[in-house]
Amino acid sequence: SCCPFSENENDFISVMETVARMSEDGEPTVRAELMEQVPNIAMFLHESRPNFPAAFSRYLVPIVVRYLTDPNNQVRKTSQAALLVLLEQGLISKADMETKVCPVLLDLTEPSSDDDYKIEAVAIMCKVVTMLNKDTVEHLLLPRFCELCSDARLFQVRKVCAANFGEFCSIVGQEATEKLLMAKFFDLCSDSLWGIRKACAECFMMVSNSTSPEVRRAKLSPLFISLISDQSRWVRQAAFQSLGRFISTFASPSTTGLYFREDGSLLEHVSTVDGEELNSFDDSHTSGSRDRQDCFSLTNSTSLVKNNTKESEQTDENFNSFHYWRSPLPDISGELEMLSSPTLGAMKEKEEVLTMENCADSKSIHGNSTSDQIQKVLECLQPHMDDPDVQAQVQVLSAALKAAQLDSQPDDSPAETSPPEQPLLCLQNVIPQQLLDQYLSMTDPARAQTVDTEIAKHCAFSLPGVALTLGRQNWHCLKDTYETLATDVQWKVRRTLAFSIHELAVILGDQLTAADLVPIFNGFLKDLDEVRIGVLKHLYDFLKLLHANQRREYLYQLQEFMVTDNSRNWRFRYELAEQLILIIELYSHYDVYDYLRQIALTLCSDKVSEVRWISYKLVVEILQKLYASGADDLGMNFINELTVRFCHCPKWVGRQAFAFICQAVVEEDCMPMEQFSQHMLPSLLSLSSDPVANVRVLVAKALRQSVMEKGEPQFECHFYNHLEETMVALQSDKDRDVRFFASLDPNKTKHTDGTCMPPLHTHTHTHTHTHL
Repeated sequence: SCCPFSENENDFISVMETVARMSEDGEPTVRAELMEQVPNIAMFLHESRPNFPAAFSRYLVPIVVRYLTDPNNQVRKTSQAALLVLLEQGLISKADMETKVCPVLLDLTEPSSDDDYKIEAVAIMCKVVTMLNKDTVEHLLLPRFCELCSDARLFQVRKVCAANFGEFCSIVGQEATEKLLMAKFFDLCSDSLWGIRKACAECFMMVSNSTSPEVRRAKLSPLFISLISDQSRWVRQAAFQSLGRFISTFASPSTTGLYFREDGSLLEHVSTVDGEELNSFDDSHTSGSRDRQDCFSLTNSTSLVKNNTKESEQTDENFNSFHYWRSPLPDISGELEMLSSPTLGAMKEKEEVLTMENCADSKSIHGNSTSDQIQKVLECLQPHMDDPDVQAQVQVLSAALKAAQLDSQPDDSPAETSPPEQPLLCLQNVIPQQLLDQYLSMTDPARAQTVDTEIAKHCAFSLPGVALTLGRQNWHCLKDTYETLATDVQWKVRRTLAFSIHELAVILGDQLTAADLVPIFNGFLKDLDEVRIGVLKHLYDFLKLLHANQRREYLYQLQEFMVTDNSRNWRFRYELAEQLILIIELYSHYDVYDYLRQIALTLCSDKVSEVRWISYKLVVEILQKLYASGADDLGMNFINELTVRFCHCPKWVGRQAFAFICQAVVEEDCMPMEQFSQHMLPSLLSLSSDPVANVRVLVAKALRQSVMEKGEPQFECHFYNHLEETMVALQSDKDRDVRFFASLDPNKTKHTDGTCMPPLHTHTHTHTHTHL
């Protein structure tokens, strides 16, 4: 109904007034139908009628707002949906939101409001809040949201608030979160209804991101532990699923050795004597791992998140605003001197006092120390038991004390022999130890019975994020867990690890990758196709992180990707071809010729056309590699092989492929044009009289769109004369498509991305061709 609008304002106003009258129709279906059209009308006005800027605000916004309180449920639902669409499209002004929409939402969420209206209004309020700015939310909606979190009468209201709590925290920021929202969150986490506690567990990471490191450690960590041990299985399940994401909020470059740039690339954080220095993997590694310019963000795990604090930024402008969470531990260096253990004696004072990350077992503590000396350290730590790290350290020292006492007892003396609650190998000081203990327990088969049958999959999904948070210096805490997951009987667990092993390699660095990840990677290569596809999709990403000698070992295994559990799984072979295109740069031209060439040619003969077409591109990349490396003799051999295999192929699809390869070779400048004109052009021209029209179509495209573009000076005279004669013949070909591609301006037939694909008929045909 908008199309007939004229530029005359009176005509426009008359139409709008008609719409306003229709909005008052007594039939609910009419009102609902009208509301469904409002977003379309608003978009039309926004794009086509800028000379009526106030029309939407004056006529349509009041209808949307009024329908939010319509007695008919369907009309209300339609108006709520329309409101969200209008907000997403940015069609409602800030003034209208503050003066027209928000007041209605506040009225509907009053304590005295009708229950149904109130529940709906809370839901819509929580949805619109993500589309409003911080000031509007903080001044208009936050006070009411805090009240609604404590609604004692309607659990539905509290549940909606819990489900959207993280969004509110993200928008209002750290100060308002800690001052106003934190107390409400504690109440919701202990609500009598398990569904509300479950919603809190699900949004825990977002809440954590909106708090200071101190609050995260001292308050949120114990609160999360209460959820992970909740009496409800559904709450425990949600908490375990969120555990890895919550742990990731403790990440800091000081502990990870890595940080994210704004573009999502992961860089190494290297400290030097003179100051801090940042290196990408290009700059900081030897030639064996030099090809790391495309570092990775974590796609299969929780990415590092910036803390929204107002503390001073890092001096380097490339830093994200990460902040240190660590409060200094008590200085007990004097007491530690009494413990002559090599491990404890080597520990740093204050922050890293009791990391003990290299302890193999409790014997390394009490081997040369007495129980009295350990007791003195324990006494010194007692005043600081509110720190979760201190609690963990006390547990370890208590176990060491017990072991020392056992050593001092006669062999026949009765004593408890229960092992320490936590193996010393799993100690660290990056996150509260209880969180790590719970995370490591996710591989316990008992957890699958009491919490979630897929808990191991959730553990695997978040492992790169946890590893990033702990830093490579604490990889020993996760190594056993990772190996357990890598051999899990559920293929979905192994598949999850396979898809993220390249990310973990970036986090761990060269040495740990070679020692601990390569054996697991090799196991995945021999796994089910569902697992192998995970490593195949990121094969290049993983291989480029290895040193050249180790990378070369995989040349012999690439052929194995040609064999799949199901030969109809053609996407597996397609993915292999795509990866090989990338992998070419990692190997010498000799290796490419000896190993990748044969795989490429095999893929070019695949039964599935999609695999063949991507493989032709692979062939072109190999040719380019050979000529770029100065291996003209190998290039010539390969061209002869391609000519025999494709140009002289008895099947027309092979001959068509040769034309496609020729066009790509020219467009990619794979070789000097004089070489092309001598070794490939004659064979291409010979196909201009091919009996199959689809072959001649691609010959016409290759000649017109690519070869002819190079111009006469690029060819010897007799070659150019032959080329022109061929084009004249193709322009008068009996096939309409051939004539079309031989005559048309090439710039009008190329794809926007410059690629050439199988012929697409863009006009009416008098006949039909057989296509791939």
